Amino acid sequence: MKAGDELEPLTIPVTRTLIVAGAIASRDYQDVHHDAELARAKGSPDIFMNILTTNGLVGRYITDRLGPTAVLRKVAIRLGAPNYPGDTMTLTGTVTEVDAHDDGSLVHVKVVGTNGIGHHVTGTVTATVTLTVTAERGGAGTR
Repeated sequence: MKAGDELEPLTIPVTRTLIVAGAIASRDYQDVHHDAELARAKGSPDIFMNILTTNGLVGRYITDRLGPTAVLRKVAIRLGAPNYPGDTMTLTGTVTEVDAHDDGSLVHVKVVGTNGIGHHVTGTVTATVTLTVTAERGGAGTR
């Protein structure tokens, strides 16, 4: 892995269930995340995803792409266009820096999540990816 590498995109259907479940799981009981009528009364066309759900999806994206030894160290995101039910969010990532160490690497990734309106989320994620020794081959490698 090196700076400039593109991570495989992840496409996530934004369902009403995902929005509500994410809000409940993160204990965000604001009505704009589960009650369409109250969300409309507050000026939104529908319920929308909360930042904690987005943060979790960004974390999932990075750990899925960097492998099972990846550990998130820093997630810094900013929300833009809301994620409404019925839309699709596509997460993409670009490796911006890799700091190699004896036991693995510190990987910095620029992340963008787009939907039908525009950029839902932009930010950077830093993760460590440790090297593992595979006994069968007797060598070191990343998993």
